Order: sequence, then structure tokens, then C-alpha cells
Amino acid sequence: MVRTVDPVKHEAKRLRILEAAAGCFARKGFESTTTAQLCAAAGISSGSLFHYFPSKRSIFLGIFQQDGRETAERLTIALGSDDSWGAVLALVDGIVSPLAEPELGGLALEVAAQASRDPELAELLVRNDRQLHEGLAVLLERAAAKGQIDGEIPARTAAVWIATLADSMFSRAGQEPGFDLVAENRILRLLLTRFLRAEPR
Repeated sequence: MVRTVDPVKHEAKRLRILEAAAGCFARKGFESTTTAQLCAAAGISSGSLFHYFPSKRSIFLGIFQQDGRETAERLTIALGSDDSWGAVLALVDGIVSPLAEPELGGLALEVAAQASRDPELAELLVRNDRQLHEGLAVLLERAAAKGQIDGEIPARTAAVWIATLADSMFSRAGQEPGFDLVAENRILRLLLTRFLRAEPR
């Protein structure tokens, strides 16, 4: 009898492995993290781990492939909103939301180190960045057309700056003990608002 795979359970387990692995890589780094530690963190056997991912590297890549998929989902929601500026802020909130667990900030430092010697990972990160920049630029163009933000700054340039500021939150969380996402995100929103909002007419 052929065993039927439940796609919902399969996907849930795959995501659990990626989430557990992200924490391990953030704490210990890619090189120092063992498959045994990954299995322990995810609560699975090595056989089960390799059923989902053929290698430790494929798990590491999988974290950022999943990040790209989640960004695409957030962009779809944002681009369907009538409030373009509100959608920009909600998108930024979603991007930095993993920092509710500040240890994940260490993953930003680790991926930068790995990307310098892994061309496939580097290209994946470039694709993820391009996707975010393009989506943000569309939202900003719409917001400028509605008079919600100052249209003097080119949308693409503003999009890159917004993404850069969001990325910097991860680096800071990885280096600053006691990083407070709620407080820091409030400041980030204030900076973006003062940077881009149009003067009342």
C-alpha cells in the first residue's frame, strides 16, 4: 500500500525545521552547527531531517528561499491595499517581525559571511532584495500619486533606503543585548514617516 503524504502536515514540518534551524545558525553559526543539533532543535530524527533537506547547506538556503516566499505573500497583500502608505508601514512591520526573538538578528551576520563564499546564496539574497525593492517602489509610487508622501524622492531610491533601514534592525539585534523590537520599530516608523510623508496641503 502506497503511503499518502498529507501536504499540509508535510509543509508544517518543513517550516518547523527551518524555524528551528534559523535559531541554531543564529546562535552558533553555519559551520559550528551540527546536524545533530538541528535534529534536536526540531525534535526529529536525522532520517526525517534528510527526508526534507538533503544537506545542512540546503537547510540554510531553504531559510532564505522561504523568506523570499513570505515576502512575496506580504507584497501581494500590500499591493491589494487602498492605503498605499499604510501598506508600506505594514510591510516593514512584517519584515522585522522575526526580531520578536532578538537572537535571530545573529542570522543576518551569519548570512553575510556565508554569502561572501557561496554564489548561489548570494544570488538568492539579491533576488529577494530585488523583489522587495520593486514591490516597495510600486507602493511608494501609488502613495505619491495619492499625495500621501513626498514624490520628490524617486520611488526606487526610497524603496532601497527603507529596505536598508529594515535590514539594519537585524544587524543591531544581533549585536545589541536587550534589543527591544517594539521600541525600535516605533522609532523606525517615525523615521520613515518624517522622511517621506508629504506636508499637509
